Amino acid sequence: MFDTMTITKTAGALIGALLFLLLANWAASAVFHVGSSASHGEEGEEGHQQAYTIEVPETGEGGEAAVEEEIDFDALMASADVAAGEKDFGKCKACHKLDGSDGVGPHLNGVVGRAVASIGGFAYSDGMVEHGGDWTHDALQEFLADPKGVVSGTKMSFAGLKDPQDRADLIAYLETQ
Repeated sequence: MFDTMTITKTAGALIGALLFLLLANWAASAVFHVGSSASHGEEGEEGHQQAYTIEVPETGEGGEAAVEEEIDFDALMASADVAAGEKDFGKCKACHKLDGSDGVGPHLNGVVGRAVASIGGFAYSDGMVEHGGDWTHDALQEFLADPKGVVSGTKMSFAGLKDPQDRADLIAYLETQ
């Protein structure tokens, strides 16, 4: 089965394939060169021309924060849609309930106006207990935008609602519960 001729053919095929790949790599690197042009007899990086540049206007520090601060949340609350808030609550249902019983997170019945970390018998994180205060409209909208950013050490793994109108709708819905 494995005579000398079969082994010779197999070795020749493997060596031929490797030689072909080596030559193809050499030819491709000669045609398509990436990186410093110094190895091809041209000038170094200083002589390398950029194919195109993209002009990016300078922005002041806190450009994103300034946009967020300009939102009139009271106006959003005035135009909040409770039905849309109920739909947005679908993202919260995995951990929170509205029937007075706790799930992974505390129940959210009457959360608007309630003191932070005030549900008896629920094991709040230290960060949430230290946060204190009340769940006002402003406190809820700030927390719902970035839970881990507002309360460091919270167990809540939710990334947050980025759209201010979604936050207003959700708060309006929770206010009815």
